[in-house]
Amino acid sequence: MDEMPDPTSPASSSANEPKYDVVLLAEQALSEVDAREVVSLHEELDLDQEVRYHLLIPVEDAAARVEATLGSLAAGEVMLAPPPAMADIDIKKVREECEAESQDALDASIAALRSIGAEVVGNIVHEAPVDALAAKVTEVDGREAIILTRAHLVAEFFHMDWTSRARRKLGVPVLHLIEHETLEEQSAGGGEGVSGF
Repeated sequence: MDEMPDPTSPASSSANEPKYDVVLLAEQALSEVDAREVVSLHEELDLDQEVRYHLLIPVEDAAARVEATLGSLAAGEVMLAPPPAMADIDIKKVREECEAESQDALDASIAALRSIGAEVVGNIVHEAPVDALAAKVTEVDGREAIILTRAHLVAEFFHMDWTSRARRKLGVPVLHLIEHETLEEQSAGGGEGVSGF
């Protein structure tokens, strides 16, 4: 989990000042709305420290992607061509595509946060997302964690989602937000909702 600070970011000019570190784990690229919602959570707090975000974007497992693709192809009722054999699939190429997509999501998310003045550093992670989150919270002495995901109703119902696992593992507040929904949509019941601390 190498973190590459940007020399033009606010972090480099105030690296020695104490920070209120928040670790973000995002399943996909943050939109401008997501970035504004995250930053708004800390704008109204009376903190004596600057907020610094540490963004983590997991790299999708290439083998799981191939299995899912083959599974959906095999489940189709009408098929014009037989599904590709595993031997025909270049796992290394799929892995590279997954990594490139995650890096693009990270770059877009960092740009969205910085465009509204947030101090943010980030990296893509290959290990289990909750393990990466826990390690980063420990590494930076994080004060809270925010997990942004697409809606996963079945996983949440069985308490197997990232947020449930993180709450069991971390000793800091964990907030779960649904990406691409405003806080108003989430709390009003129009969206999938905020799951609290």
